[in-house]
Amino acid sequence: MSNAPYQTVRNIAVITLDNPPINGLGLALRRAIVAAVSAAATDEQVRAIVLIGSDRAFSGGADVKEFGTPKSGQEPNLLTVIKTVETSAKPVIAAIGGACMGGGLELALGCHFRVAKADAQIALPEVKLGILPGAGGTQRLPRLVGLETALNMIVSGAIVPAAKLGNTALFDEVVDGELLPAALAFAEKIVEEKRPLKRVRDIRITEPDAEAFLQFARNSVAAATKHFPAPLKCAEAVAASYYKPFDEGMKIERELFLSLMNTPESRALRHAFMGERAVAKIPDVPADTPVRSVAKVAVIGAGTMGGGIAMNFLNAGIPVVLLEMKQEALDRGVATIRKNYENSLKKGKLTADKLDARMALLSTSLSYDDIADTDLVIEAVFEDMGVKEKVFGKLDQVMKQGAILASNTSTLDMNQIASFTKRPQDVVGLHFFSPANVMRLLEVVRAEHTAKDVLATVMQLAKKIKKVAVVSGVCDGFIGNRMLKYYRAQAFELLEEGASPQQIDRALEKWGMAMGPFRMGDLAGLDIGWSIRKRLYEENPNMKRSVIADRLCEMGRFGQKTGAGWYRYEAGKRDALPDPVVDEIIAAGRKEAGITTRKVTDEEIVERCIYALVNEGARILEEGIAARASDIDMVYLTGYGFPAHRGGPMLYAEIVGLPNVVAKMRSFEAQPGGDAAFWQPAQSLVRLADAGETFH
Repeated sequence: MSNAPYQTVRNIAVITLDNPPINGLGLALRRAIVAAVSAAATDEQVRAIVLIGSDRAFSGGADVKEFGTPKSGQEPNLLTVIKTVETSAKPVIAAIGGACMGGGLELALGCHFRVAKADAQIALPEVKLGILPGAGGTQRLPRLVGLETALNMIVSGAIVPAAKLGNTALFDEVVDGELLPAALAFAEKIVEEKRPLKRVRDIRITEPDAEAFLQFARNSVAAATKHFPAPLKCAEAVAASYYKPFDEGMKIERELFLSLMNTPESRALRHAFMGERAVAKIPDVPADTPVRSVAKVAVIGAGTMGGGIAMNFLNAGIPVVLLEMKQEALDRGVATIRKNYENSLKKGKLTADKLDARMALLSTSLSYDDIADTDLVIEAVFEDMGVKEKVFGKLDQVMKQGAILASNTSTLDMNQIASFTKRPQDVVGLHFFSPANVMRLLEVVRAEHTAKDVLATVMQLAKKIKKVAVVSGVCDGFIGNRMLKYYRAQAFELLEEGASPQQIDRALEKWGMAMGPFRMGDLAGLDIGWSIRKRLYEENPNMKRSVIADRLCEMGRFGQKTGAGWYRYEAGKRDALPDPVVDEIIAAGRKEAGITTRKVTDEEIVERCIYALVNEGARILEEGIAARASDIDMVYLTGYGFPAHRGGPMLYAEIVGLPNVVAKMRSFEAQPGGDAAFWQPAQSLVRLADAGETFH
């Protein structure tokens, strides 16, 4: 069966792209398009050709299944397909509905005419993968929409509705009704009128002040995208569409495209793209596993976390019952949710009607009996096992059979929590990240007895509420916080050895972290980490204590919320200001420990903190806590401010070279006063390094 079925309607050949779900331009589809267009060319009855996709997509671009395989570049490649269309002696009309992105848009640009539905989604998103359009997009689009619009689309990768481009030469018609009849009518009209074929490549760009605009654009893009080379290369390619003849511009586009393909930034962004799709696949849970219906959700706890969790479901149109023990707490929680929505309203991100609709889905209660009929309940109460035991014991009594019982715990043992019920198969961890209505990451914690249909259900639900769900096994801190403990431990060690909080934060932020560990601690609240450390001290009496961090907390310095933590904060402001009091506490801690300070370089700060993440990530893989290295990377990219251009800690280690990472760990182990046990490389890390292999 062809991937591009061919039929004739009233002397018009209709070629339908058919490679679900988004008509990715894989080898089979490329071959089928060339064959169909060639057949139409030799069919004497055919007067014009219409290329059309599905309602969902004309074409979403490259076929992700062929990424990194020989098929992706095999002939006919996309350039050949476009040349076949463009050089057709009979008019070729692209009928565009749904997604028309990347190579799909480049194919449409190669057609002589374009008819689009008003709500079609138009984009050249390659920059988000660290590359640029490689099949003429940077040369043809500016010829149709102008330099500024094309540059904005290509540099941002943003999706633009076809209706917004209706006043440009990109579309010959923009329609609201049925697409195929409109495209056929248009084809018949141009045949009857004997319109000349319009080849975009033949259009010359003549814009006033083009040179000044292009120079301004290059300067602006360079300043705004310092960690990513692709946006500036996009600007250079677009400039070539103005300065150079078409064929020369195509050569420049190709050279820039190939140079970007080999950059670590592109490798990182492509890794994240594929990693986000891989996390949804649980090795022993088939894709066709039946899921449970979740039509109504309950959230226990109306604090910052509980309210944020509730908003995710309200945003998705799912009714939520918010449960608290006191009316004042409920009132505060509802007021915060409303305030968050009102802030979105003020910013133009939400309409008044949608605000009212979402708030209408929210109900409140002070009684567990009122949540008994919900399909999913998520507790977001205080992080204490005794409190969790009471909550889950009560849920076991009141919740209907088949309801999913979830905990938002960030560190506690999910197996123990599940044991508080007589239905451990229904219990799962759903660890949201604060602010829960903003952060994309959701750690799904699979307890020993969690049923497969529960996992399938929450993974599907995560997609509905627009979260990146990563499955973790049970261990202290799961994936993210378990690794973070070692990252922070190195930050504390470096502090004792002579670095300041400001130097450590600056070094890691300059490297690309969204926030250094001390500023991040102040933002999250130092009391949270203190509570976890106190629990761990009890469980591990021989564990080294974080004396300086503990002393800050003993003084009531919990970060921004108390106006002081590792930094001080002025009322109403979030600026982290150095505090002499902290300097004194650090100096006293060093003196008590008998530490002689030394000069610590920024390079050492970055290597020790990041390689601590890598080493613990390797152990997490060894233990089967994470299914794949890219899952760990997705946790850090979407939940911990890890820089996108580095690709996550595990990929970054591969880019540096695993043998180099192991060698550096051993050098830290051998330093005077170095922690030999801490820097013992994970067995799998050594094995892969010795074998010249990688995590991925």
